[in-house]
Amino acid sequence: MVFSSLTFLFLFFPLVMGVYYLCPRALRNLWLLVVSLLFYAWGEPVYIRLMVASILFNYLCGLGVAALQKRQKKSLAKALLIFCIAGNIGALGLFKYADLLIGTINHMAGSQIALLELALPIGISFYTFQALSYVIDVYRGTVAAQKNPITFGTYIALFPQLIAGPIVQYKTVEEQLSHRRETTAQFAAGIGRFTIGLGKKVLIANQVGALWDTIAALPGTGLSAGTAWLGAIAFTFQIYFDFSGYSDMAIGLGKMLGFEFLENFDYPYLSRSITEYWRRWHISLGTWFREYVYIPLGGNRRGLPRQILNLIIVWGLTGLWHGASWNFLLWGLYYGVILIVEKVWLLKPLQKAPGAVQHLYSLLLIVLGWVIFALTDFSAIGNYFAALFGAHGGTDSQTMYLLTTNLSLLLVAALACTRWPAQTANDLLARIPAAAQTLLRCLFYTVVLLMCVAFLVGDSYNPFLYFRF
Repeated sequence: MVFSSLTFLFLFFPLVMGVYYLCPRALRNLWLLVVSLLFYAWGEPVYIRLMVASILFNYLCGLGVAALQKRQKKSLAKALLIFCIAGNIGALGLFKYADLLIGTINHMAGSQIALLELALPIGISFYTFQALSYVIDVYRGTVAAQKNPITFGTYIALFPQLIAGPIVQYKTVEEQLSHRRETTAQFAAGIGRFTIGLGKKVLIANQVGALWDTIAALPGTGLSAGTAWLGAIAFTFQIYFDFSGYSDMAIGLGKMLGFEFLENFDYPYLSRSITEYWRRWHISLGTWFREYVYIPLGGNRRGLPRQILNLIIVWGLTGLWHGASWNFLLWGLYYGVILIVEKVWLLKPLQKAPGAVQHLYSLLLIVLGWVIFALTDFSAIGNYFAALFGAHGGTDSQTMYLLTTNLSLLLVAALACTRWPAQTANDLLARIPAAAQTLLRCLFYTVVLLMCVAFLVGDSYNPFLYFRF
């Protein structure tokens, strides 16, 4: 089940919210845990046992680590932490990376080891990282171990962010899990945020995604440069509005349930460097890798050569986190190398360049990076890059047709990547009475919702790109 489905919008969501607010506060987490497991089982019934096992395993590990730390048995606590990390990474590796490893061995050694062909449990990368952050923070003494299994299960399985993030660290919601106080203003803000996210997903991401699919299906050896760039730009828009739209919906749903999740995107395509871009894109993932991998490796405290090595490790892992394919590793290392170059040499000269140059530099590298991300086959990546740089001509009639038929959509997408729409709307609303502001906001959200429903009724194209991670 996805948030942008009619089943969720008109069946699951109203039922969950209605019962939630009828429940006594003491039972609300139990209700959330039950419906979150139902939400997960809706799409992955076979792997609901894996989810429950992850909850129980990490719950017991957290209690065990805390108990050993309290008794000053630090070596045993560390051993249990290592066991917990190995268990989580082992499960993730088995389901997500085993066939990649086996296939690579078969290719390199000429062997015929049978693939496991295990289906990838939806959201396993997200909830595994949440569980790991919790147990590590218990070991560090940053948070207290959660003794209530229902509360802990709610944290791991909470349906708004279960299958595509944001990656919510326990320490950011520890108090909210037990003592949140829902308000009318928070609920209203949640509805608005959810509706904006739904609009991003249905009205923009799905539409530019169809353009990308059309171009990606064309033979790469015959693409003109214009068509290739149009496709790359379309995917650049699709993945941003797809993922940030989901994050907006998750944050909005959280607000309606009394939770305040941290932001996951901050207008990343406005960045003036790749360093800045990765402070704005998928913020929760970058924060996780910084706190639980980069800093423990030594961060920037052990000299430049070690820092470069740490960055290569982190960005290689970041790439592989996104999927079990070597193009994701290449994509991660692509950004790792750029970030190293910026840190060692480029960032200071870049900051002295005109703002437009900084933006163009960043956008060019971002768009090229998404080509590596989108195409799993290295030969397809090579052919597409050749097309981008004119191997098959500049533009043709196909380019002009696709551009003219999608120009208004692309302009709307480009504008929606900036702060201008929100800032302009807020400036205009500030000039009218508060009651009129509320009325206009409600009208706007209603129109967006009705448009989304109309598109969903008539369109079967409704993927979420980050579900596969």
